[in-house]
Amino acid sequence: MASSAGHAPSTGFPPLQIAAGAPLARARGAIEHWLEAERDQLPLWIPVAIGAGVSAWFVLPDPARWTGFALAAAAVALLAAAGSAAGRGGRWLAILAMLAALGCGLMWWRAEHVAAPVLTRPGVATIVGTVERVEPLPARELVRVRIATGGADGLPPHVRVNLAEKDVPDGLTRGATVRLRAWLMPPPPAAVPGAYDFARAAWFDGLGATGRGFAPVEVLAPGDAPGADLRARLSAHVQSRIDGSAGAIAATLATGDRGGIAEEDAEAMRRSGLAHLLSISGLHVTAVTGAAMLLVLKLLALSPWAARTGRLPLVAAGAGAAAAVGYTVLTGAEVPTIRSCAAALLVLLALSLGREAITLRLVAAGATFVLLMWPETLAGPSFQLSFAAVTAIVALHESRRVRGWFARREEPWWRRLMRGMLALLLTGIVVEVTLIPIALFHFHKAGLYGALANIVAIPLTTFVIMPIEALALVLDLAGLGVPLWWIAGFALEGLLWLAHTTANAPGSVAALPAMPQSAFGLVVLGGLWIALWRTRARLLGAVPLAAGALWTLATPPPDLLVTGDGRHLALRTAGGGMALLRDRAGDYVRTTLGENGGVEEDLAALAEQPSARCSADLCIADVRQGGRNWRIVATRSAYYVPIGELVALCRTADVVVSDRRLPRTCTPRWLKLDRATLARTGGVSITFATERVATVVPPGDRHPWQMRSAAAGF
Repeated sequence: MASSAGHAPSTGFPPLQIAAGAPLARARGAIEHWLEAERDQLPLWIPVAIGAGVSAWFVLPDPARWTGFALAAAAVALLAAAGSAAGRGGRWLAILAMLAALGCGLMWWRAEHVAAPVLTRPGVATIVGTVERVEPLPARELVRVRIATGGADGLPPHVRVNLAEKDVPDGLTRGATVRLRAWLMPPPPAAVPGAYDFARAAWFDGLGATGRGFAPVEVLAPGDAPGADLRARLSAHVQSRIDGSAGAIAATLATGDRGGIAEEDAEAMRRSGLAHLLSISGLHVTAVTGAAMLLVLKLLALSPWAARTGRLPLVAAGAGAAAAVGYTVLTGAEVPTIRSCAAALLVLLALSLGREAITLRLVAAGATFVLLMWPETLAGPSFQLSFAAVTAIVALHESRRVRGWFARREEPWWRRLMRGMLALLLTGIVVEVTLIPIALFHFHKAGLYGALANIVAIPLTTFVIMPIEALALVLDLAGLGVPLWWIAGFALEGLLWLAHTTANAPGSVAALPAMPQSAFGLVVLGGLWIALWRTRARLLGAVPLAAGALWTLATPPPDLLVTGDGRHLALRTAGGGMALLRDRAGDYVRTTLGENGGVEEDLAALAEQPSARCSADLCIADVRQGGRNWRIVATRSAYYVPIGELVALCRTADVVVSDRRLPRTCTPRWLKLDRATLARTGGVSITFATERVATVVPPGDRHPWQMRSAAAGF
């Protein structure tokens, strides 16, 4: 049983209604009896159906198909409802189909509702506006500033600029009116297929331009008094007590500010499977809520009168709710934190009503709430990772067999401790297995030892670091927090040591450059089927799960990656690595091309490869794939190349890549990826053996951020 709620009433067919010799009747009766046994689980599929509609909007390319999906789902709902005179199968199919249509329509409405002007082309502009947010990034020696321009001077209503720390004037605080000059550009789309799509994220954030600001920055009118921003003040205070990345992680736990963590430490946390500790979500909100409840309950219990006359658990739950809301506001009220706060409030409400709190129905209610409020979060890794982890944990511990293994019993303390450690290990393994496909799909790599690392890291963070840090902040009011800050710093250094040790262990990271969307969908469907049902029919989820995994493993990695501007190219070498066209490519380009090429080591220079011949202006590379030779020609400078030579070279090439517009007479044997072509397709990924070409902008894609990116020339 999924929760302490009463069983749903039976609406199954009586046995006499099944005709003895009718196969269809027998099949329908079997389905009805199965749904009868699973009736407690049926509400869990409500967010899945809404999410299916949201996913359809993201996957399908244009309004005609969005409309077609919604109408088809509505038609299925009507047909199912018409044939559901008896039994729950038809009625439940009708409900799910209508929810899928609702999800698609809601996502479409949301994308139109948040629409805001976007900068049409890059250029230098003078910005005059009000500072909405100031985000220090000390690890990069930058300060990120979001400014509301009000649409003045043809600028988008909201822009974001990075300023060098030395260029930030006094008084640059939230609410201040500033004037500065900046190089602005439209939010860029994904550099290559599978990379992070900033244009999509910016669309739903209302951000119309991003860029780099120049000195001087003038403060025309003051905003909040320096130090008035509690979050910024608290973050600075914590980092003044603990140096380096350890202090930055301490500030992250207190305020959600991650800007001070060194990139090598952040990468180690990602590779070791501990990056979730840097994102304020369920773990942190739960720790704060539980600590507040425990503290209030113990303090009130000291009073005999309060213990006799008051409902102390209810008062403690109220204190926990206040702590959860306050912590959410303090850490910036980001969507993942709001999601965790909402789940915590639902748990507290269930406890107050005397119901079982931690159930899959609670998870489903939280997911439904988030999808109705922010449906676009479904496409991001944060929603998928957090809800997948929680669903896996709750589904595992709702299993009767697992509950029997780890139920409390009379036994020696050491056996109880071992039982708890085994439960934590099993939970960690299940969570890691659940999250690996999501991490591979979004980040193209996943840590393999995260379950073991989290056995130490989660208790260390929850029961040592966060309580000591909270107590140190309280004692700092009297100037007595120094010893506790030393202990917290020591524990945080231990956490970083664990992250680096795990990340550097042999085979610690699995890299996967290409995971087809359909394969990912099969894996998700299989995982949900296994997690949400309770009868033996759940084992059928292994079929789509295995099919998606095999499809993924059978998909060959790309041989050629070309960024949307045509400047950068990565070509797979004979040794399995990737080689870059331009030697001076920045860290972001190297990281993006390496991750999407499935390469962990540093990218080599194409000019140094034996299969390539490069000058200062051109590179010619030959690749043997799919039983034939492929020749790639790419320009690597802005200097003029004689047209006659270029045209003759094009005729010998299979693929020509350039960041400039090539003449019409340049006709390669297969693909011409010049500035004009890439403006329509965005970045390109090519697998020669299968002749598969993937583009950032699929043909006919009319999602609003893709339309704006195309108009801006990306």
